Amino acid sequence: MTGPTDPDSAAGPARDPGLQPERTRLAWRRTTLACTVVAVLAAKQAVHDEIGAAGVIATALCALVWLGFLRVAHHRIQAVGSTARPAPMSVRAAMTVTACTIALAGFAVAIVV
Repeated sequence: MTGPTDPDSAAGPARDPGLQPERTRLAWRRTTLACTVVAVLAAKQAVHDEIGAAGVIATALCALVWLGFLRVAHHRIQAVGSTARPAPMSVRAAMTVTACTIALAGFAVAIVV
């Protein structure tokens, strides 16, 4: 039986998101800040230590990956804040964020080693 309080009904009750969108935005901002710190530390390592061409390339790639992550995070923050029921994150965006995280870890290892 489908009633007005049944969550499976198409015309279900209005959603009260509470603080969930704010927590999601803060989590994305916190993750973006962590990626920024990694990129800045990579640049600092390249400037203060004598590293070879591979380290410089890894630092440049780290900056590009950071920019890619920043773009995806910005779009997701905007999507979460724009409506009461945002669309789920696309597979492409999720894969981009995952690839950026793995790439940042790999470039960090390349810079340190």
